[in-house]
Amino acid sequence: MPVYDYQCQHCQTAFEVRATFKEKEAGLKPECPQCHSKKTHQLLTSGLFLRHSGDGDVLELPTCGPNAGPGCCGG
Repeated sequence: MPVYDYQCQHCQTAFEVRATFKEKEAGLKPECPQCHSKKTHQLLTSGLFLRHSGDGDVLELPTCGPNAGPGCCGG
């Protein structure tokens, strides 16, 4: 089940919400676990993708190519 990051606009608490894609499409309005405000907004986050290297059970992070410029892969 996907996890979505939210932040309260009242107390600035950041929290996670687990919801199905169907629930997300229907429109989530989560309550802040700290102050119980319904004034929350979703934070934009990037996903982390792992790929199988082909050598047994080794997983590796995707890497930039040899000609990657500044800003690529966090550099």
